[in-house]
Amino acid sequence: MTRFPLVGLAGWRLPGDHFDAVELARRMGTESLQLDLGGPGRGPWLDAAGTVDRLRDDCARYGVKPLAVSGNTLNDIGLNAPVGSQDALRARHILTRVLDTALALGTPLAFVPSFRRSAINDMQDLRRTAAVLAWAAREAESRGLLLANENGLDPQRARTLVDEVAAPSFRLLLDTYNPRASGLDVLALIEATHEWIAPQIHLKDGTNGVVARELLGDGDGRVWEALAALQAQEYTPEALILENDYRDGDMRRLALDVERVRVRARAAHTDARDTEIQMRS
Repeated sequence: MTRFPLVGLAGWRLPGDHFDAVELARRMGTESLQLDLGGPGRGPWLDAAGTVDRLRDDCARYGVKPLAVSGNTLNDIGLNAPVGSQDALRARHILTRVLDTALALGTPLAFVPSFRRSAINDMQDLRRTAAVLAWAAREAESRGLLLANENGLDPQRARTLVDEVAAPSFRLLLDTYNPRASGLDVLALIEATHEWIAPQIHLKDGTNGVVARELLGDGDGRVWEALAALQAQEYTPEALILENDYRDGDMRRLALDVERVRVRARAAHTDARDTEIQMRS
């Protein structure tokens, strides 16, 4: 039987702190939440004393499922830092904290980005990144977690990264607008990498490669086409995570995006269910 994907929010794209994100997810009627580890310029540390315990309690009280912990501060450090450098040691320390926090919070997924200082610009960057991710994927597997990487790679290099990491617990985190921002075709990326796409999808939109204030589906990110392409590959995500920028506090825009995603998810679920019924008859 086809599953109906959860609709969730990315806590780092909301106003307030971790606890505000849980309450806002409840208020918006969404069922799930991804949270960021935090750090300098990125908000309070998620693994500060007492924080995870309170978040688990709040999520249980509000009926919000914590789905993933991200390590966005790695964009400020560099996953591809030279082996043995201080930044490389810092990156592994942050990765361990991300994995330990995901385990403590009860999420099935941890993920790390490859942008800014972690951007993969050449094969040296890719191989350094893959080596760190291979180690982190083994650490994730020992904790019963999946590890994913979010990046701006073209289809061929994305597949190369998967091959280099070579770990069953490793996935690629699909963001529907990252390909557009990198001058790539999201549909081609899905066709080439759908076997390794993580079960949680980031939805965002923009114009000319820049995320601004467009509602999901009003920009040039081909959001709904991307979801249809996933469905065509018989891929059903566990969750659709809204990652437009709502830090300005425009809750009307957030509510409209939530409703648009729900309508599309219901339609996709109905189509998949009808297809199953036809195949069985």
